[in-house]
Amino acid sequence: MTEVILERIPEGTLLLTRSEISAMVDLKEYIDIVEDAFRKHAEGKSFGTGMLHADVKENVEFHIKAGGVSLSMQYFALKVNGSSFQNMEQFNLPNIMGAIILFDGDKVFPLAIMDSIEITKKRTGAATAVAAKYLARRDSETVTICGYGNQGKIQLMALNEVVSLKTAYVWGRDEVRGNSYVEEMAEELAIDVKYTSDLEEATGKSDIIVTCTPSRMPFLKNSFVRPGTFVAAVGADSPDKHELEADLLSRNRVVCDITEQCAKVGELHHAIVDGIMKVTDVEGELGEIIAGNVEGRTNEDEIIIYDSTGTAIQDAAAAALCYEKAVSLGVGTMINLMK
Repeated sequence: MTEVILERIPEGTLLLTRSEISAMVDLKEYIDIVEDAFRKHAEGKSFGTGMLHADVKENVEFHIKAGGVSLSMQYFALKVNGSSFQNMEQFNLPNIMGAIILFDGDKVFPLAIMDSIEITKKRTGAATAVAAKYLARRDSETVTICGYGNQGKIQLMALNEVVSLKTAYVWGRDEVRGNSYVEEMAEELAIDVKYTSDLEEATGKSDIIVTCTPSRMPFLKNSFVRPGTFVAAVGADSPDKHELEADLLSRNRVVCDITEQCAKVGELHHAIVDGIMKVTDVEGELGEIIAGNVEGRTNEDEIIIYDSTGTAIQDAAAAALCYEKAVSLGVGTMINLMK
């Protein structure tokens, strides 16, 4: 990360827009900082991580995540993401919007207020890439992406940074959107990308499977997944979202981003509710594997599930990356909230 003069008093609070963030920071930088943040978490260098989910009414919800991590300095971030799934149709507004407030963890000064959607999208894909780096087979070359939205795109792009992909299948129930995804991603990544409506056939050929949908009914079965596969379960970030049948977790190794959080809102949550898993059945957390405290992949045949609910340490680290880079480049608008 860019060096920042830490002892000075901040001039004010920096405002950063989505386009400013997108232009400044590339995906590789997100992958590096997310890996570092998970390692720091395992080393006890994170603090105050927590989350809150609030349903306002049907199809309107908020996700609130807060936490800090020690990087070039102590950073604390509060993120609020709102989802209103009729926004685009009714008001011509994005269905998902949000903001991150980044604080100096020592002086408690609000360093920055920034768009959260660009950061959330990229840090989520980055976490899957980091998990694949440690948990996927080294010879992995075929992936199935379940979901063709923005997250489906960034998941494939992030995986392509750490795995030598040759073939990608995208699965969903809308062939038009699926074919649009194929055209865009094949051009972006120069790999063979194919749309499929047959999930079982595609996953049976895949070394990596990513689920990143808003589904509330599980669709990925244990019988669909061949030995040696790495599965990243990304979509379940609230208690009602559910993509994997619970026995896929109970019969295989499970690694969480934060186990306590996954037990409340992730795929692990559903396995616990079904009475077929306990928190103690989890192999460990991603940060523990990165730090070498828990063993990663032990053989070529094991199926490993990464339960990714998205963490405040990812948000804090990614926001800190954006803030430090903006300061170094002179990007953003400074305001004084204390006036």
